[in-house]
Amino acid sequence: MNIKQNIQQLIQEIILTQYQIPEVILEIQDNKTEFEGDFTIVTFPLVKLLKKNPELIGQELGAALTTHGNFVQSYNVVKGFLNIIINSQFFVDNLKHSEEQLNKIEDKKESVMVEYCSPNTNKPLHLGHVRNNLLGFSIAKILKEAGYDVVKTQIINDRGIHICKSMVAWQKFGNGETPQSTGEKGDHLVGKYYVKFDQEYKKEIADLIANGKDEETAKKEAPIFLEAQKMLLDWEKGDAEVRLLWETMNSWVYAGFQETFDTMGVDFDEVLYESDTYILGKDIIQKGLADKILYRKEDGSIWCDLTEEGLDQKLLLRSDGTSVYMTQDLGTAVERFNSKIYKKLIYTVGNEQEYHFQVLFLILKKLGYSWAENLFHLSYGMVELPEGKMKSREGTVVDADDLMQEMVQTAKEKAEELGKLDTLEIADKEKSYERVGLGALKYFILKIDPKKKILFNPAESVDFNGNTGPFVQYTFARIQSLLKKSDREITAFPENYQLNIFEKNLAILLSNYKEVLEKAAENLSPALVANYIYEVVKTYNAFYQNNPILNQEDENIINFRLHISKLTAETIKKCLDLLGIQTVDRM
Repeated sequence: MNIKQNIQQLIQEIILTQYQIPEVILEIQDNKTEFEGDFTIVTFPLVKLLKKNPELIGQELGAALTTHGNFVQSYNVVKGFLNIIINSQFFVDNLKHSEEQLNKIEDKKESVMVEYCSPNTNKPLHLGHVRNNLLGFSIAKILKEAGYDVVKTQIINDRGIHICKSMVAWQKFGNGETPQSTGEKGDHLVGKYYVKFDQEYKKEIADLIANGKDEETAKKEAPIFLEAQKMLLDWEKGDAEVRLLWETMNSWVYAGFQETFDTMGVDFDEVLYESDTYILGKDIIQKGLADKILYRKEDGSIWCDLTEEGLDQKLLLRSDGTSVYMTQDLGTAVERFNSKIYKKLIYTVGNEQEYHFQVLFLILKKLGYSWAENLFHLSYGMVELPEGKMKSREGTVVDADDLMQEMVQTAKEKAEELGKLDTLEIADKEKSYERVGLGALKYFILKIDPKKKILFNPAESVDFNGNTGPFVQYTFARIQSLLKKSDREITAFPENYQLNIFEKNLAILLSNYKEVLEKAAENLSPALVANYIYEVVKTYNAFYQNNPILNQEDENIINFRLHISKLTAETIKKCLDLLGIQTVDRM
């Protein structure tokens, strides 16, 4: 337990013993007033229950806390607010406990699956995928650290009309070029033809409209679109030539994706492919039809009626028998729970898909899958640039590879301008530029609550001051430099050490790590970890600037301040790791 939790537990015991009132929780605040005290306890919830003056209640609780608690040194009451002073040894003991708990994992004996990334094999990863990957990967690390058995997964959208569009365009305009012949990353090459398809499609629509067709008809009758439709049907029939082209172009994309994942520092425990799961989805739909949960329209398409639940009617299979996204998602969910029951299956997908997942979960419930209650859509806000939204088919996206390269270059320019890495060898500098640049990107994205939209500013994220990744990394490097300079063995925290206000503030924050971790796991929010570690870093810097460490005669003071510095560095490193960020030892 951290310091506040210890106080809370003691207060509840006193209220139960002294007033015979169970389960009353009083708010405990950090004391920000001019009155003496480390914490302030708000007593007003007891006023109605006890029908007593808040000042009197504060006095009674304060007296009981100093009598029954071995860590409350003294108290004062101001207008019903109880300010308490904790003895220094309790802070020191809590630091020992924090150190023991930092790398201790309590096995919850429950499994959680986190799905993220889930790209289409018709284009490279872009800025939106960056937030998706960083968010999903960080949540998986947080849940694992909190004691869950975590499976990181992605479902690759490797089939469908959008994939066929790239294939048709490459056949028509590619002249046989490959990643090997062009030197281009495979995902970039295939994505180029997805954009090319859209360009040609728009031209054909314009021609048809000019020849008297209305826009809706023109969209359906454009020759290149009809070719893509036919290719999808041929693919589902298992046409050998279409399948070979599909496998070849997808292999180019997978190789490109892997390069991006490696640079980004994310990975997966398993990968599923929609080309495998969409057939299972069809079987599930046929069973739902036989059980009269689903229904067939006159044109042969199969639907689920959700109007009684306040939603609409949802298409599950087209009239020609081909599947839609929902078909595949039904099959994938069932496939996963056939092999293992998860406490939670978390879909990390942008908020534009909220309705889709609402429908998916409801259909699975209607089909009788009890585990549908364990499904959760982690809906996150879009990432935008000052220029506005991105559009893949128009080729106006911010490519993930280009973005990461830009971040590393920006970190290099900023570091050289400030002279932050001048003392390093060239190879170490390059590694540090990458860690700082990618750390800046990850921290900027993850420090914001997942539900909120992000307006991403690369230059702002690589600032060495403020709530940024480089500022946190710089503080870690500063501590490493201090520990190296001290060149002495750090012994256990001393007994009977009197903490000053800077040491107390830091001790309190360091004791909160486990509580923050649990809240981040419960709320699926890396932002809680990022903003916690920013508070730790700010508090440490205040401590560092106001407390000489090595320039002391008292060895106990030197040892304590080195020890709390070391624990701070370990906490920073642990939190950064939960965000997928690497540390830099020298800056």
